[in-house]
Amino acid sequence: MKNNIRVERAILNISQAELAERVQVTRQTINAIELGKYVPSATLAMKIARAFGKKVEEVFELEEGD
Repeated sequence: MKNNIRVERAILNISQAELAERVQVTRQTINAIELGKYVPSATLAMKIARAFGKKVEEVFELEEGD
């Protein structure tokens, strides 16, 4: 699953730690998601999208084989 969390964070000028605090996870979790090492739960994906004021599909995208 691809995501554009890094881009969305840059637009809002917030750090991984700030996003993590907003969605109540650790900075390491946000980092792992950004790097594609961890696929978030539906609930967390929705929280992240909401933090950016976006729909889930505007932040996360399925890849071939997902």
